[in-house]
Amino acid sequence: MAKVIVGLSGGVDSSVAALLLKQQGHDVTGMFMVNWHDRTGTLTSNCSWEDDWNLAQMVAKKIGIPVIKVDLSEEYRHRVVDYMFAEYEKGRTPNPDVLCNREIKFDSFLKVALEHGADYVATGHYCRKDEITDPNGLIIHRLLAGKDSNKDQSYFLCQLTQDQLSKALFPIGDIEKPEVRRIAAEAGLATADRKDSQGICFVGKVDLPTFLQQQLRPKRGRIMLIDPESEHYKHPNSSHNTDISSIPSMLTEELEELSAPYPYTPEEGIKVGTHDGAHFFTVGQRKGLSVGGMKEPLFVIGTHIERNVVFVGMGKSHPGLFRRGLFIRKDEVHYLRPDYTLKPGDSMKVDARIRYRQPLQKATIVCREEGLFMVFEQPQRAVTAGQFASWYKNDEVLGSGVIDK
Repeated sequence: MAKVIVGLSGGVDSSVAALLLKQQGHDVTGMFMVNWHDRTGTLTSNCSWEDDWNLAQMVAKKIGIPVIKVDLSEEYRHRVVDYMFAEYEKGRTPNPDVLCNREIKFDSFLKVALEHGADYVATGHYCRKDEITDPNGLIIHRLLAGKDSNKDQSYFLCQLTQDQLSKALFPIGDIEKPEVRRIAAEAGLATADRKDSQGICFVGKVDLPTFLQQQLRPKRGRIMLIDPESEHYKHPNSSHNTDISSIPSMLTEELEELSAPYPYTPEEGIKVGTHDGAHFFTVGQRKGLSVGGMKEPLFVIGTHIERNVVFVGMGKSHPGLFRRGLFIRKDEVHYLRPDYTLKPGDSMKVDARIRYRQPLQKATIVCREEGLFMVFEQPQRAVTAGQFASWYKNDEVLGSGVIDK
């Protein structure tokens, strides 16, 4: 029997995680995190941490476990929200959920749990973990995709370390979501029918521009429409015919060409509207442009932060939405499996994804002195700087990194 502290969030997944651990005979304690107090920009008033705390207490009482509350809001603001603001100001789009797991749930929260005598921390993530022993007798902890492919959350944990993973339990990783709700309902848990949370981790569903305007000032700029048929427009890397087998032997310059975003100039295109700040927009975005009268919907295909220009393309097939590759700086490459670390000159065929719930894509990663290039068999839509790219072998997460460009 192990002493396990479960992160009780007031949702059904963490509730069932706690219940299952209790049924397995573990010494279980619930711990509720208060990570955010400010409601600026929130779109709903019925998703406060106070409501979550009340539900967490009800679940703990029903299961028969103690529950404690900890305030980690200072750590969350400094390590997640401040990072978000800084990235958006640079014209990049961070992923707060990945950061929250790396910096809060499996760092700050884990440290508090260990101070309370925990052997492990458990969460309601839809992923799995197992252990293998390498030829030298070293135990390696493997992070695996959840059984429910529609809810697999291994991507959100792609920045964990071996040490963090060694202390983690994922009780519902082998269960599909409908079964989780059935278990909760049969046990009479108050969270059985509660909707899944949306929006920014621990902040909730927000109006992003309003939320960001806490630190980033609005600034009027131009929206420029890019015509792919223009004689000046050339975007070779979206439809590059490179044989996938030749990628490992490519020169660094060739890999950079495949991975570079199109270099839009501030004067390029036709003005079709205005916006309140290029840093509020991300590649692939459709909503919030407020430009009508077009034959097809407009999508953001690029920004020029210094000149405060947003570039858009008409239709979901605009070539500006697609790229064959991406680049991760050397200092941003993270290997969850250190034994799969690549050295300059090495390459590996992998399955990869650049956003949550994206089906895994065939790709080749190539290590160079500058960092890691990831080149896909098929062009990828909305490759976005600041997001995380993760790579897998079968259903195991091997590594990840922040997309630089």
